[in-house]
Amino acid sequence: MAMTDFLFTSESVTEGHPDKVADQISDAILDAIIAQDTNARVACETMVTTGMAIIAGEITTSCYVHMPSIVRETIKEIGYNDSAMGFDWETCAVITSIDEQSSDIKQGVDEKEDHEQGAGDQGLMFGYACDETPELMPMPIIFAHRLTRRLAEVRKKKILDFLRPDGKSQVTIQYINGKPTRVDSVVIAAQHSDRISYEKLRDGIIEEVIFKIIPEQLRDKNTKYYVNTTGRFVIGGPKADCGLTGRKIIVDTYGGVGSHGGGCFSGKDPTKMDRSASYMARHIAKNVVAGGLAEKCEVQIAYTIGRAQPVSVMIDTSRTSKIPPDEIAKIINEHFDMRPKAIIKYLDLLKPIYKKTACYGHFGRNEPGFTWESTHRAEELRKAAGL
Repeated sequence: MAMTDFLFTSESVTEGHPDKVADQISDAILDAIIAQDTNARVACETMVTTGMAIIAGEITTSCYVHMPSIVRETIKEIGYNDSAMGFDWETCAVITSIDEQSSDIKQGVDEKEDHEQGAGDQGLMFGYACDETPELMPMPIIFAHRLTRRLAEVRKKKILDFLRPDGKSQVTIQYINGKPTRVDSVVIAAQHSDRISYEKLRDGIIEEVIFKIIPEQLRDKNTKYYVNTTGRFVIGGPKADCGLTGRKIIVDTYGGVGSHGGGCFSGKDPTKMDRSASYMARHIAKNVVAGGLAEKCEVQIAYTIGRAQPVSVMIDTSRTSKIPPDEIAKIINEHFDMRPKAIIKYLDLLKPIYKKTACYGHFGRNEPGFTWESTHRAEELRKAAGL
């Protein structure tokens, strides 16, 4: 099989998946703090397990937020409201162990006399965009997210009232000549009550979830559907699987397409470059593709702690660019300010926008608050490229 013909798979998880419960709690705490104190430094980690949520990390702030009630409210919204599930918002223990940000880090991140703000850590961040979907995202991850969103929707609207919060999806797309052409297989794992038969569950999910999301023109008689392939998924959520913040970094980004610097997003204020520079890199890549400079674009930005300017910026267009990639890199360096403070201001990141990013991906969503998804610079880049 030529490399232009292949199958590619991406996965997503529902808001009730233990790792995503942890991400949402960390980001809910960040939102509550940033709503009151835009100068706060937040690095909030969460662990959830049977009957228990533990929050730890480094937080420096002038405001007060009641963390246990934020934790419980988040768990309640997700839908863990029955102790029979082994985890429920009213009875779970909430344990907190919070310290302040290290003074050694603080001196590198706080603004100096020249109003410069250094990066909060060393690291490398990637952003990606491609022309496979209207969202300028890879097709497999877009459909995987839509399926998990639909799983939550049919559960909350009681269309499939036997579903419980935990669940996963996986979508395999067949590419021919490098273009996505059909859905080869769909995998759904959905937590359910023990009162439902496997046949009814499978039929319900195929009809109400898969067929409602995967367009008919992408399905054919050879498309395979795998639903709860062990036959039973009653025990789920934090009882079945310990959840941790930052363990779904590929679900959060591009579903395995492109590269990943390794840092997660949730629970981190925007002085942490893992978050803000990844958003900026996506914004740049998306505008490059929207402007027609390339069909695919990956941007890498790297930093060192305490320094504002990136140590490197790299562009990879997988040989799809209309002009040489080093010329695109030059245009990007001229048109975008990639210093931490400039990114935070440009993308308007000092707002409580983070909890809704913690599920169904940080990219490919044209919703309020997702400023990095804007393509308002596309025409400007197109002109600069002489196209």
